[in-house]
Amino acid sequence: MAEQLTYKDSGVDIDAGNKSVQLIKDSVKATYRPEVLGDLGGFGGLFALNSGKYKEPILVSGTDGVGTKLRLAFMLDKHDTVGQDAVAMCVNDILVQGAEPLFFLDYLAVGKLDPEQVADVVKGVAGACKESGCALIGGETAEMSGFYPVGEYDIAGFAVGVVEKSKLITSEKVKEGDVVLGLPSSGVHSNGYSLVRKICFDLKGFKGDEYIEELGKTIGEELLTPTRLYPKACLPLIEKFDIHGMVHITGGGFYENIPRALPEDMAVEIDSSVWQMPVIFKLLQQWGNVDWKEMYRTFNMGIGMIIIASADEAEKIKAHLASAEETVYEIGRVVKGNHDVTIKGGVFHD
Repeated sequence: MAEQLTYKDSGVDIDAGNKSVQLIKDSVKATYRPEVLGDLGGFGGLFALNSGKYKEPILVSGTDGVGTKLRLAFMLDKHDTVGQDAVAMCVNDILVQGAEPLFFLDYLAVGKLDPEQVADVVKGVAGACKESGCALIGGETAEMSGFYPVGEYDIAGFAVGVVEKSKLITSEKVKEGDVVLGLPSSGVHSNGYSLVRKICFDLKGFKGDEYIEELGKTIGEELLTPTRLYPKACLPLIEKFDIHGMVHITGGGFYENIPRALPEDMAVEIDSSVWQMPVIFKLLQQWGNVDWKEMYRTFNMGIGMIIIASADEAEKIKAHLASAEETVYEIGRVVKGNHDVTIKGGVFHD
């Protein structure tokens, strides 16, 4: 008689999947807003838009992943920070159009389902959702035996937000003379990690646990620092002030992202000497002998979010942020130009 096979024999453990759901249930429920309907386990997440709050609501959506930063999580067997990266990459993107994040869904694909590992990742997602004010209303954990190596996974997310049509931020308002403000990043965030890994692990031969005196921590701890969440700092600004443009500095750095917020006949001049560049970027540049222009085209260089406003509004925004004990730098100006970015100051001369 032939052996009877089960789904578990092929590498998919339904019981482990059920256990992971139990481990994350409380974390997920802690993110719920009043608009969330239903409970975990449905085929779709339900969210009732508060129609009384908006005259002309515009829904804004975004999706992204964590990318090759995950290699660091695998190397160090540390999985409680990358969930925040997945959330931040999505909510920060929709924020720049003025949107308040409403809800988030995640997708986690694993080689072999380890309930505790999944719980670590999703707890990071849930914590970031809660800090951003958005509900984690659904997700998918796919066990893909033979597709991903055991212990490895990929994670991506999807966020939906809402903005009043009159508050929608586009490039239309940006004009010559506008001030460019920058909010600090928490580190490398989630972009440029293919270059980071080339420098740190191929060239320098690091394993991840090396203590770096200049950083005051191990290289692994520094590189796994999660992407900063900007909704808490920026949503009050969107509500109170006339913001002309916002930019999330992600893949493509300054050169690729800032023009996305500009009219075709405008440009931006940046003075890189006005903020303190985090040490990690100086080390990466030195260790890899990377041209400074390449650094600013790849990394955030210490500025994760940019706000563009008139000179008068910029002063009010700076005062508001100071009262909230948020650091902000005046890093540049909008000028007539060819839809590009020029960077000067400090070690850099464009």
